[in-house]
Amino acid sequence: MSSRRRFLQRALAIGAGFLRAPELIAQSTQPGVGRVNKNHQPCDFDSAKVVHTPDVPDLPFTLDNGTKVFHLTAEPLKQQIAPNKSLILWGFNGSAPGPTIQVNQGDHVRVILENHLPEPTSMHWHGFEIPNDVDGGPGVSQSPIKPGERYVYDFTLHQAGTFFYHSHMAMQEMMGMLGAFIMHPKESYRPAVDKDFVILLQEYAVLPNNVVPNSMNMEFNWLTMNGKVGPAITPLIVRLGDRVRIRLINLGMDHHPIHLHGHTFQVTGTEGGRIPESAWYPGNTVLVGVAQARDIEFVANNPGSWMLHCHLPHHMMNQMSSNVGVMTRLPRGNMPTGVSMENGMGMLTGEPGVPAGDDYGPSLGRGMGVGSTNDQPTSNGPAGGQKAMADMPGMQRMQMSNESGNIAPNADSVPGFPQDAYMEGPMMAMDEMVDKPENYGLPAGWSGFMQGMMTFVRVLTPDRYDEVLRRIRQDEKQSMPSMPGMDVHGRKH
Repeated sequence: MSSRRRFLQRALAIGAGFLRAPELIAQSTQPGVGRVNKNHQPCDFDSAKVVHTPDVPDLPFTLDNGTKVFHLTAEPLKQQIAPNKSLILWGFNGSAPGPTIQVNQGDHVRVILENHLPEPTSMHWHGFEIPNDVDGGPGVSQSPIKPGERYVYDFTLHQAGTFFYHSHMAMQEMMGMLGAFIMHPKESYRPAVDKDFVILLQEYAVLPNNVVPNSMNMEFNWLTMNGKVGPAITPLIVRLGDRVRIRLINLGMDHHPIHLHGHTFQVTGTEGGRIPESAWYPGNTVLVGVAQARDIEFVANNPGSWMLHCHLPHHMMNQMSSNVGVMTRLPRGNMPTGVSMENGMGMLTGEPGVPAGDDYGPSLGRGMGVGSTNDQPTSNGPAGGQKAMADMPGMQRMQMSNESGNIAPNADSVPGFPQDAYMEGPMMAMDEMVDKPENYGLPAGWSGFMQGMMTFVRVLTPDRYDEVLRRIRQDEKQSMPSMPGMDVHGRKH
């Protein structure tokens, strides 16, 4: 027991020192795609073949006698995933996911990995057909890379398609350590595309009042695309009539059925490469399993701002939480009675371990299906009392929504209420906080309905497309109007 106590004390001391040393944590600046150091070479393939990874930089390279040399640094970093929400993650070169690597089929590549983590790591090149000694299997094909050490991966690429790299220390993957690795074919795919995008899917479990993901958790409350959560994810901007490819990469604990509104696409590739055209199949939802990639292609022939999102309902939310049921609806100072403290809080006791009698169901919190004599028909709801409202601005906006007719007068008596009233709607809008050129022209309040693993494919008419590109070049911001009758904080004008 004493040895375990000493271990925990040392771990806490290390953790506290880590948090007291912000200089050790890389700040994620998210430089623009394609920006390169003057001493590095940009990608040397035709501009029509360039893949864009919104919100994630490309990794530049140097040339050494024809070998493309890339430098990756595994390190802790601080990254903003949403307005007023930053996490401490582990990634590469100040980004989680790490920067996108783009090469040509047949290139000789050297990747120099430096380990700035407080523990060993290794790099696996997912799906690569390369020599065993550079595969990145720790303890098998190589020794783990200790803190402060570097390892050189050197190989020639004969494949083409959507691939990715990631740490092969399992829990490090859950902290953000992956990146896209695009191998462009020697002969361009047909039909050619006008726009080519990468979206990397990740999820994090972040406990309340914390900024470090709980990598052991099996449920997740922040669902990201390219390191951002909706509505902070940058939309994909295309011109009406463009042929579009989207490369979806998933490395986490959950599978993601990715759905595109308004269009039918063809599934044209996997993490193993291009699918022969005779085997393409149509859809509007594609399941991207863990450790898989899926390429989809379509002609953007339907103008509008179309949602692209994971269709798992819990993945269309941010910071999902359970509320304390009827206590939030009772007058201040009152509390349900009639059961023990343990039973009231949903802690089941007795024999066998989970009895099903009425007296053993929860009286507080969400129902568990067995019921209690003290259960109420509602599962969660807005806090009651003026003090609670004053302490929780979001609840003020819920109250305003009720006054404006968004909530039915008898809502409190309807079993199951509220559901999406807590998760999305005008009360959740933050248009100005996520303002960027790519969002120009979206309707006021749009951001209240775009949460979790959700973004847009914006199919724009030529004039609107040119205007958005002009704003992107000039990095202009749109002055987004607030919801009618409210300011951006949900207060009445």
